Amino acid sequence: MLTFEDFELGHFMTIGPRRVTRDEIVAFAAEFDPQPMHLDDEAARHSLLRGLAGSGWHMCALAMRMQVDAFLSNAASLSGLGAPECRWLSPLRPDDQISLDVTVLQKRLSRSRPGTGVVTLRTDMFNASRVALMTLSTNVLFGCRNAQPNAQL
Repeated sequence: MLTFEDFELGHFMTIGPRRVTRDEIVAFAAEFDPQPMHLDDEAARHSLLRGLAGSGWHMCALAMRMQVDAFLSNAASLSGLGAPECRWLSPLRPDDQISLDVTVLQKRLSRSRPGTGVVTLRTDMFNASRVALMTLSTNVLFGCRNAQPNAQL
């Protein structure tokens, strides 16, 4: 079980690759971001993106899933505290092989919640050509190794 103490400043891990299909892009967009550039090839060709592209929100969801599978499901992760930065840099295309570089930017013990600490993670998403697609910074509350069980949050 990863705890606050296991997160050292600097590169934490690389996750992936994971292939993103056209069907996934369209299904996510149909449900959560039904704009033409995410749904329709012809409309997307005439958009600023010049072709079908995944929603930025889809990239965020993919990054979350990949991080849960890679380490958060085996961590004393208590809560996300927000995302101070999210930038969509390049389009996510059908059949892109994406990977994530996760970096610990900072960490501090919580002053208001004994037995916990806040870790700021930066997650950079790349395609197979190492073109940066997204950067996302999040603050996550983790339990400390010697925290009392069932500490009130």
